[in-house]
Amino acid sequence: MTAEVLLSGYLICVNADEADCVERLLPRHLDLTRAELGCLSFVVDRTDDPLVWRVDERFVDEAAFAFHQQRVANSEWGRATADIQRSYAVTIGER
Repeated sequence: MTAEVLLSGYLICVNADEADCVERLLPRHLDLTRAELGCLSFVVDRTDDPLVWRVDERFVDEAAFAFHQQRVANSEWGRATADIQRSYAVTIGER
């Protein structure tokens, strides 16, 4: 069996400049991630707090999740949002 990887939590901006950066770059980040082999779902929604986004990711296995993490680290999104606080939990379970 393959171990599906789930990530859930929050992207937390400290000011409007960070939030504007997320809003500007998020559509492309969503498109690129959803096109990755092994991405089962990728949802990022703004919460009632305009500085906070809810993040829910689902990848087919640890290799697909690791690829995603590496791709993101080297992307415009990764560089521009590197200092924005994240509060995530990652769980690995069998499919």
